[in-house]
Amino acid sequence: MQISLNFTKSVTENAAIYFEKAKKAKKKKEGAEKALEISRKKLEKVLKEKEKKDLEAEKKLKEQPKIMKKEWYEKFRWFYSSEGFLVIGGRDVITNEIVVKKHTEKEDLVFHTDMQGSPFFVVKADGKEIGKRTMEEAAAATAIFSRAWKLGFGGITVRAYKPEQISKTAKSGEYLVRGAFILSGKGQVVEAEMRFAIGVKEGKIISGPFSAISANADRFVEVVQGDEKPSSLAKNIKSMFKVGSLDDIIRMLPSGDGKIKQ
Repeated sequence: MQISLNFTKSVTENAAIYFEKAKKAKKKKEGAEKALEISRKKLEKVLKEKEKKDLEAEKKLKEQPKIMKKEWYEKFRWFYSSEGFLVIGGRDVITNEIVVKKHTEKEDLVFHTDMQGSPFFVVKADGKEIGKRTMEEAAAATAIFSRAWKLGFGGITVRAYKPEQISKTAKSGEYLVRGAFILSGKGQVVEAEMRFAIGVKEGKIISGPFSAISANADRFVEVVQGDEKPSSLAKNIKSMFKVGSLDDIIRMLPSGDGKIKQ
């Protein structure tokens, strides 16, 4: 450390000069320390606010409903039978055509009613023998999602066909509209219980025959034929389950009015 002295001044005067310099340096140091402390507090406040915002954002993210992955068959009507078989059905003439032509294999079974405009339902065998209970549930779904529900029928004849009994080849001079097929043979008549249920499984809305949904759903309600419009019925179901959109629930219901069975 070097000290410069002014020889024109006395020792006392030189000391006084350095004392003043020391006082100014001390004030600068105190000012710098104060500024540093203010900056440190500001930084802490900013970091705490950021941490708070991050926690709130994380909480909101967790609270947001999870986007459920859609399976290929969810574009159709579908359910899993109480025996574990996937059953898919057409929503209209276009999906009827797709279900039968693109998603029906040799070991599967196809269900159809004698009523005009009936949907086609297919039980996917997946290499296993299709059980009687599954056949009854597939027949029930075919009846429920036909016009029989809307017309208030208590039951309707449903037949099961093997894939080779179904063809798009019309007789000479005849024309098949989209979604229609030629059914050869009488098919096997299967008893159809028109009991319908809608429920929730692992956060996803499912619907179909009562016995299948009651076996698979975490929570469910039975819906019967009634006088409540689908939109009103869907609102009641949504308020009960707190899951799914109104449009999704309406798409899961049979065509026509109904009511929740108390």
